[in-house]
Amino acid sequence: MAPLRGAKRRKRHPEKALPAGVMAPLPPPDAADWWDSFSRRLAAGHYSKDCQNFESVFKMSRKTFDYICTLITGDFSRKTQGFRNFRFGDKTILALEDQVAVALLRLTTGESLLSIGNRFGMNHSAISNITWKFIESLEDHAISHLKWPDPEEMATIKAKFEKLQGLPNCCGAIDTTHILMCSSAQPNSNVWLDCENRNSMVLQAVVDPDMRFRDVVSGWPGSMDDSCILRTSGFYKLCEKGGRLDGQMELPGEPAGSVVREYIIGDTGYPLLPWLMTPYQERDLSPAKAAFNKQHAAARMVVQGAMARLKERWQVLKGELWRPDKHRLPRIIYACCLLTNIMIDLGDTHRERAPASHDHDDGYYQQFSNVADDGAVVQRDVLCQYVSRPGSKLP
Repeated sequence: MAPLRGAKRRKRHPEKALPAGVMAPLPPPDAADWWDSFSRRLAAGHYSKDCQNFESVFKMSRKTFDYICTLITGDFSRKTQGFRNFRFGDKTILALEDQVAVALLRLTTGESLLSIGNRFGMNHSAISNITWKFIESLEDHAISHLKWPDPEEMATIKAKFEKLQGLPNCCGAIDTTHILMCSSAQPNSNVWLDCENRNSMVLQAVVDPDMRFRDVVSGWPGSMDDSCILRTSGFYKLCEKGGRLDGQMELPGEPAGSVVREYIIGDTGYPLLPWLMTPYQERDLSPAKAAFNKQHAAARMVVQGAMARLKERWQVLKGELWRPDKHRLPRIIYACCLLTNIMIDLGDTHRERAPASHDHDDGYYQQFSNVADDGAVVQRDVLCQYVSRPGSKLP
């Protein structure tokens, strides 16, 4: 359609350059209209006041949602070209925001594909396709939000751990959690049975003091213990070869030669290694060792909290909705970790809502490893002496 005669042309202003790595937000003109329409569809047959509140539905701010749309817009459109006619029950074609919202709804609520499809008058296969293409786009374009810290970031992480819990040169905390799955009719399905006789897949994660995921690995069956999963991970191989956690620090105020290597902390289920400090396990601990264990446990709360929040926010990880699929489920877990980090990086206050409990693996017993490297034993004793010295910060 040609422009109306006599219409004034708006003067174009040159666009200001954005800082490197920062995506421009989507233009907002139709934003209000989009949410108004989507919320009415969402409330149909399931009315509640929460359906009218964007943050209550998606557990994130509108700013974060817009950023995610901007991040994947071009690639997501290409991935869904074969499904251009995704339509609601009233034949309205789903816009990009609608598709992202449907995928997020699947991840945040954990509702079945059939249930979500019924909400919008759509086939469950369409909900599945939309969700999967969204996850693929996140993998392609949000990977910068989940990476090992560079030297500058690592210095900040170390400073936070020492300030909060008095642990010098600490670079992170590691733990695992079980993602439950449905029973499988596949051959050799017993491999997925864990110690509690449940079908599960394990997620191993290293997090920083802000509960940001820094390294994740999933896909291993629940029958494997923490120590075994660690040793099969790429993270373990990198650390053993000196590709990670190879920096050293001389402890201030200690005798000359009191040097500790960079390390992460883990519970008693992990081996004691030069780059992985675990608590003392013997009985009748000395006051110094008891103090070390107390600070060690307090520092590990960041990874326990991160795992609990991950499952609380992304309800798809809490229900037994998946069959053992070593290809798809790990990518869904990874996408949830990416989304969590995006919220942290954008300062989304909705990420700060604490779960009722940090017990992210309810019903599972504490594992124990008796493996201890001789050099690691020495380093732990040096750390113990340092954190229990007079004037040190106690949690």
